[in-house]
Amino acid sequence: MRTALHEFAVTSFKIFMFYGGHGLHGASDSQHEFLKTTHKYDIAHFEFIMRELSSMAKDGLDVSLSLHCEIADILRAYTEKVMQEGKLKGLHAYNAARPQHSEGLAVFIASYLAHETDLKNINLLHLTSRKAIDAALQMAQIFPNINFRREVTIGHLLLDVDSCCGGQPLHAKVNPPIRPRDDVEYLWDKLLEGKIDWVCSDHACCSAEEKVHHARQDDIWSAKSGFGGTEWLLPGLYSEGSKRGLTPQRVAALTSRNIAERYNLLSKGDIDIGKDADLVLFNPDENFTIRSTESPSQQGYSPLEGLNVTGRVKRTFLRGTTVYVDGVPGHVGEFPGGPIGKYLRRPYKE
Repeated sequence: MRTALHEFAVTSFKIFMFYGGHGLHGASDSQHEFLKTTHKYDIAHFEFIMRELSSMAKDGLDVSLSLHCEIADILRAYTEKVMQEGKLKGLHAYNAARPQHSEGLAVFIASYLAHETDLKNINLLHLTSRKAIDAALQMAQIFPNINFRREVTIGHLLLDVDSCCGGQPLHAKVNPPIRPRDDVEYLWDKLLEGKIDWVCSDHACCSAEEKVHHARQDDIWSAKSGFGGTEWLLPGLYSEGSKRGLTPQRVAALTSRNIAERYNLLSKGDIDIGKDADLVLFNPDENFTIRSTESPSQQGYSPLEGLNVTGRVKRTFLRGTTVYVDGVPGHVGEFPGGPIGKYLRRPYKE
């Protein structure tokens, strides 16, 4: 961790709390091979990571730890239970196999360990349920010494367990899972109240060929987890959020400024003197239907397929240079020129 900091200026780290006892896609008999680890990946390991980060912070460093909050023991037991009962299918089954209280329990554990180790900056990633959000808010009250941040994804704001997903619900398999509509509405309520710090896509592409097993098109257990969606983040959040009173300024803060500030990306996140001219031209009135065929992604599908949204990115600038231009309806956008991305070394005190 200190090597990552001193050689590459990495000031943020991440823990997947369920990896040690439950595979990425739901169950795995080759967990150590998947993780490429030789040590036990458990709560004690999380604690030692936090202690090391806390020690680094005492050296004057502004570091943070992000956590995917699910408990492997709960996931393993409930997955076995749901599979044996065989009553639920698709997204309903996956939701039941990774229940909401697993998120809440993980939030409690992560928060207490942060308190125990005196780690100040904790990011609770892609919270999906009322129980997860309530746990996060309770921990913020119990441990005011910890600077918490809370995240949700656009997929969990736009989809629920009854979503069509272009006729293939398994395309929406993701960790934590897509939840029932009551949980979705609760996420929106707390976002509008200012209790959510940022919204992301959690872009994790899985090709159409790999996503759903070719011989088991309705088997949620054999489908892979994760999907892309960065291209639909801004249209989706603006379209659904504006119906609920979310302002363009809040959209910008939720998708840019708040994240840049938390992760020490000092040249990013706002329109100001000295910051990079990373901008989008956005038409708030353009209505369109999400089609994977009109996406620049090579993923080949989208769980948001067929969703009608209002608001479209027309042009994107990176440090003042045009890197994306929207085409005519039904046409995939253009990417003029080659890649011009740069590695950003974040500031820290030696």
